[in-house]
Amino acid sequence: MSAYILRRLALMIPTLLGILFVSFVVVQFAPGGPVERVIAQLTGDDVSASNRVSGGGSEVGRSFQPGMAADLGASKYRGAQGLDPKFIQELEKQFGFDKPAPERFLLMLWNFARFDFGKSYFRDAKVIDLILEKMPVSISLGIWMTLLSYLISIPLGISKAVRDGSRFDTWTSGIIVIGYAIPGFLFAILLIILFAGGSFYSIFPLRGLTSDNFWMLPWWQKIPDYFWHITLPLISMALGAFATTTLLTKNSFLDEMRKQYVITARMKGLSERRVLYGHVFRNAMLIVIAGFPGAFIHAFFTGSLLIETIFSLDGLGLLGFESVLNRDYPVVFATLYIFSLVGLFVGLISDLTYTWIDPRIDFETRET
Repeated sequence: MSAYILRRLALMIPTLLGILFVSFVVVQFAPGGPVERVIAQLTGDDVSASNRVSGGGSEVGRSFQPGMAADLGASKYRGAQGLDPKFIQELEKQFGFDKPAPERFLLMLWNFARFDFGKSYFRDAKVIDLILEKMPVSISLGIWMTLLSYLISIPLGISKAVRDGSRFDTWTSGIIVIGYAIPGFLFAILLIILFAGGSFYSIFPLRGLTSDNFWMLPWWQKIPDYFWHITLPLISMALGAFATTTLLTKNSFLDEMRKQYVITARMKGLSERRVLYGHVFRNAMLIVIAGFPGAFIHAFFTGSLLIETIFSLDGLGLLGFESVLNRDYPVVFATLYIFSLVGLFVGLISDLTYTWIDPRIDFETRET
């Protein structure tokens, strides 16, 4: 197993390099950029909905004076006609675009290897500080959504497998299919209308993970305040994951219950409960439990973007989305690097979870 782990760790390096290289190349050909965005702000052409996160623009952008608009010659940046070429050069130097693309890519790799992500272009903060600031929100959503999904889905999936074809199985399947078909963000809007002061009841708060006076509350009031705020976002996020995990659990149990060793156990006179939880459960839950790390990472990184936006939860999903809109490349590449790195480690952890649950599985002896 140690050789397999080392091999997987070694493969992470070219994988990360490939992800960063492809993303870097795509960015070079993407329309717009941080320089163009500052120019648009200065000339009044920036109508982006994400202006609220720009933090007032860059230092060079704020130092612009009308007198700089001296040269009316052509410029490689759209909207830069009439701006002083020296001012454009200062912008390029500030954002690092005064260097050729290969040099910028190699410099980025060297910094990322040391986990030095630099500073945000449009926020007066280090990228790593921004990520650490937003991470608690996304971790909260990811952990609670995954736990809620598993706590409901596993018992329900087992019940559906035991009662396969019954009326209970039929109507619960109908509910699951409907829940899977409804987009999480649409269900979130419905919950806001019904329970967050939209048109009917005002039971739950509309925004934030805690109340404004959270840190002034005693500890025994902080806990219910936290869950009071997170209830609607959790329900919205767990809708699709709840359906997927339930059907996965049911199908896994059905496959095991039809195998020969289960039939033999029943012929020996073992009770149905003993057969189910003494023999079937361990094998059937292998794929479900081993998928837990991946399910958490999916909820942590990708499942909360629209939910964070709708409920004004300032997490990693919203940070990454706004950074893409604002062409804040240090934040974009840093979040991509961290997400990819964590995703690769989670893939390894999932494989190790298989061997922990069932020691008969040995990835080291399989052909590669």
